[in-house]
Amino acid sequence: MDRRAFITSFALSLLAAPLAAEAQQAGKVPRIGVLSLISASSAPQLFEAFRQGLRELGYVEGQNLAIEWRYAHGKVERLPDLAAELVRLKPDVIIAISTPTAEAAKQATGTIPIVALIIGDPIAAGLVSSLARPGGNITGVATEITPALSAKQLQLLKEVVPKIRRVAVLLNPDWDLNAARWNETQRAAQSLRVELVRVEIRHASAIEAAFATMNRERADALFVFGDPLVYILQHQIGDLATRNRLPSISQYREGADAGGLISYGPNFAASARRAATYVDKILKGAKPADLPIEQPTKLELVINLRTAKALGLTIPPSLLLRADQVIE
Repeated sequence: MDRRAFITSFALSLLAAPLAAEAQQAGKVPRIGVLSLISASSAPQLFEAFRQGLRELGYVEGQNLAIEWRYAHGKVERLPDLAAELVRLKPDVIIAISTPTAEAAKQATGTIPIVALIIGDPIAAGLVSSLARPGGNITGVATEITPALSAKQLQLLKEVVPKIRRVAVLLNPDWDLNAARWNETQRAAQSLRVELVRVEIRHASAIEAAFATMNRERADALFVFGDPLVYILQHQIGDLATRNRLPSISQYREGADAGGLISYGPNFAASARRAATYVDKILKGAKPADLPIEQPTKLELVINLRTAKALGLTIPPSLLLRADQVIE
């Protein structure tokens, strides 16, 4: 090879090297890990909303995006091991659904970006330093709402059924926000002249016994505090509430879909769709520390008229006009 040919060949090799590296990088399929306390079959609309959000941004699982799914099936004690398992896979982003899940993910890694979803107060939980500038490797969508909303929910239940006197409050005492919710609901009950019956549930197998307690205590309505356990049990709760002729209100709109009378709270499916935008931004180079944590901007009122009819109730027209959705 003569000198001129050598120089030309060498120059071309220098140009080709970065192009090859760039092509290799462009061909890399990003991988995200999803860590959830509940399974996809327990909340299909939530997981489908997240997938839909990804599709709207051009990401299709199995084509240009790999997703590792890990479910704890309601068992909080499994979260640390599942989080560590995901971290070993070195995903580009971890989606953590619920506060305890985000806490487990944070314990497992301080470097992999984490997008948290359906979390309570992320500052109080020690997940971030502030909502505007999280400051670490966690950002996301805080879809839980202030415990003060419990007073409004009880007021709505009383508005629909003015004659109620004893309201059963179904709650998981192990869920981080429920102590504050209970205190707020007690204060509201005093002003509304309603007596509360506290009914605790820690395991799915206890749901029948919980309703037996409500009957024994002569409750005439039901207030369902939200948490992942209750989310899993929504269809059973809706069926048992109707069977026991208990008008009910839930924080989750899925509670009304499942046969509850009313729901009032944030739209979790919409928040799951929004979480996909965080994934997109992080995959494009944004840092979680610089992405503000979003909070619910709208609360939805959903009324199930089929359930009202089954219970022999007439919903006030003024409330129907305020509803975001009426199930007929």
